[in-house]
Amino acid sequence: MKPLILIAGAGYLGSEIARQASAFDVITVTKSGDDSHEACDLSSPDQVEALAQNHPQPAVIIHCASSGRGGPEAYREVFVKGSQNLLRSFPNSHLILTSSTSVYHQTDGSGVDETSTTEPTRETSQLLLEAEKIILSSGGTVARLAGLYGPGRSVVLRKFLDGSAFIEEFGQRILNQIHVEDAATATLHLASLKSPGIFNVSDNHPISQLECYQGLAKHFDRPLPPVGEKNTSRKRAWTHKKVLNHKIRSTGWSPAFPSYFEALDTLAPSS
Repeated sequence: MKPLILIAGAGYLGSEIARQASAFDVITVTKSGDDSHEACDLSSPDQVEALAQNHPQPAVIIHCASSGRGGPEAYREVFVKGSQNLLRSFPNSHLILTSSTSVYHQTDGSGVDETSTTEPTRETSQLLLEAEKIILSSGGTVARLAGLYGPGRSVVLRKFLDGSAFIEEFGQRILNQIHVEDAATATLHLASLKSPGIFNVSDNHPISQLECYQGLAKHFDRPLPPVGEKNTSRKRAWTHKKVLNHKIRSTGWSPAFPSYFEALDTLAPSS
């Protein structure tokens, strides 16, 4: 009999996790639900409790719901209240929260690992840290994901191809990314381990913005984007750091796409 896993949030990442989760019996949940997903608003204690009453306690719950590109209030509802409600209604399940490397605030180009300080200025990242503390206090796992990309979704490639890209100042800012398939395998790897604590999930080769656009220019035989001002209004706060993934790699996981350019052929639908 396979262990039961509940995937709370079946968006871009959650759907890929479900696709790969052949070692588990899977329940997927979305806020609105449809023919293949159960409906549950994670911010509602009553709805989460009803979900728990209708199913046996899963071995693992993966909280990978999206804020729907919302602001602080959406983050509080989905991540903070959602984590609290899942813990309350599923006390015997191991919880994994997919968080973000945006909680690292560093702007000096230094390497950051799971022991590095986290003092983000954006309220959304502060709320992610609050949700992380809730999960960690229960012995759960936090997976801090770098920028997610994959088929049909690569911000740097889309901007390069549609002509809206520009190189910020000297292009030194480090891009930390992870392919959606690798993010899913890493999350399922952590689900199998049930190891408490924080794990950075990123590829092996963070690259500068300039290196990224130089590689894309060569691949597509196009000119480099123009130079522009630093973009401090981006959804993720402007940071400049190199996210290190040594901890999760030491547990036996490794990315199928160690670098962005090794995955470029999988992004063909975007081009």
